[in-house]
Amino acid sequence: MRRLLLACGLSLFALVATAAGSGTATPVVADPVLEARVLKLSEVLRCLVCQNQSIAESNADLAQDLRAQVREQLGAGKSEDEVVDYMVARYGDFVLYEPPMRLSTLLLWGGPTVLAIAGVTVLLLRLRGRNRETAPGLDAAQRARARALLEGNDDHGAQA
Repeated sequence: MRRLLLACGLSLFALVATAAGSGTATPVVADPVLEARVLKLSEVLRCLVCQNQSIAESNADLAQDLRAQVREQLGAGKSEDEVVDYMVARYGDFVLYEPPMRLSTLLLWGGPTVLAIAGVTVLLLRLRGRNRETAPGLDAAQRARARALLEGNDDHGAQA
């Protein structure tokens, strides 16, 4: 009984300790309006380390540094467009979730649609080709034999 109580107590302690340490504290900010702008801009910038996460969602060190840069530049009076231009100049179009439409990104934007249309076209052509395949026609001797079989007589005079 003592072992059971000890095991339950240790399990409860581990559960509480894990739950208490799992949350991340939200930093206290001096300017909530600035922080709202930082968050809004951070949601459109991609974390360069994480797979498909914005710098607002990511806990990577680089994402924290990028958020600090965004906060610093917005605090210095730069517009959101200027901050985005700075990030693109420094890290390339990959830092944006929605890269701009240009000739170099045309394949990125149109590629999936072109591939889907090509796949459906090939599928339809193959299915259509199968329906067109017909058996070769019968010659006169084969027709006569088929007629005889249908009437109940075969070539050898036996009844069906």
